Amino acid sequence: MYTLGIDIGSTSSDAVVMRDGRDIIAASVVSLGAGTIGPQLAYEKVLKEAKITAEDIGGAVATGYGRKTCDYAAKDLSELTCHAKGIHFLIPTARTVIDIGGQDAKVLQIGAQGQLMNFAMNDKCAAGTGRFLEVMAKVLNVKIEDMGSLSMKAKEPVSISNTCTVFAESEVISQLSSKKDIADIAAGIHRSVAKRVAGMAMRVGKQPDVAMSGGVALNAGIVKALEEELNTSILVHPYCQLAGAIGAAMAAWEDIREEGKG
Repeated sequence: MYTLGIDIGSTSSDAVVMRDGRDIIAASVVSLGAGTIGPQLAYEKVLKEAKITAEDIGGAVATGYGRKTCDYAAKDLSELTCHAKGIHFLIPTARTVIDIGGQDAKVLQIGAQGQLMNFAMNDKCAAGTGRFLEVMAKVLNVKIEDMGSLSMKAKEPVSISNTCTVFAESEVISQLSSKKDIADIAAGIHRSVAKRVAGMAMRVGKQPDVAMSGGVALNAGIVKALEEELNTSILVHPYCQLAGAIGAAMAAWEDIREEGKG
């Protein structure tokens, strides 16, 4: 039985097709989020990759920022639940999950079966989110995907003291005007995000193993900064960006099983 999960974020749309809630058959990532054609493109792309049609899908669940806008999913679920399920599938030993999304940052505490136990979320301002990193990348005039490798070259990371995006932007511009090395500034930006997220992790209660989900987990500079702030190693699965969609596909399979159809 095939199930589909789609994670409609603010900046990207990720879709996964699974078989019997165990095997990932196909996946797609489109760098366009809610309010764009991104979700439809991700949906069409994943079906094509799986070599199936919409009629072959036994159940579909949507999650993420734009989950309420998905008309081909019979159900939508919170990204908290889906990321917990998805990371448990990818990294069964994980008990703390850090997800830095485009519009918010979340730290989840999950149980041995992948159930959500506790969480903390920053959704009131852009500080500590993917949007914050996007703004800073533009100020530095570098691609967001290059920020991680750039910051890994830092020798003396600068201090970015402001958590407000507007003031932090001015601070970064000031650092550039002072001829600070761009790699040191990038590392300082990552450290600023890490400090804010680490504070959330300590409030939730950091438990090993610690893992990251979402696209920002692919930023090696962020991972390194978080490891330093939390004084622990962080596990990052190659499919980390798909965690929400995987959790949604698994939830669809669980619904089918409960209905006695699986």
